Amino acid sequence: MTDSSKPNYIYKLVQHSVPTPNNHDDLPERLPVSDIDQNSGFVHLSTSVQVAGTLRHFFADDPGVYVLRIPYDPVEERIRWEDPKAEVCGPRGGEGMFPHLYNGLKLGKDEIDRVEILENGAGGWDAALEKAYMDWLVW
Repeated sequence: MTDSSKPNYIYKLVQHSVPTPNNHDDLPERLPVSDIDQNSGFVHLSTSVQVAGTLRHFFADDPGVYVLRIPYDPVEERIRWEDPKAEVCGPRGGEGMFPHLYNGLKLGKDEIDRVEILENGAGGWDAALEKAYMDWLVW
């Protein structure tokens, strides 16, 4: 990719309690929509750099999350880069603009190329992210 400011991937974090196939081949055409996405009218996403903050703000007490990796280029024309809504999570300084997917709330096997599980174990999210950043959680 020649434009380093454009990510290769963007990510959707899904609560551990929401049934999500952890194998790409088992993903449906359309996954269930979270309440926050339904209320907003778009799919809230994060870049690899923003995932840590999203975990801290929305999933601090969760034992684990599904991380859905979405190749950026195929969805680029339906992405709007917007600041997070203060009424949703309060100010999140330094994290910049977030990718929001405006495609009728569709997120499934056509958009997602990889599903991973992060566990909030003894080392917290930081320990889980350390390995992920060395492997599949990339810009």
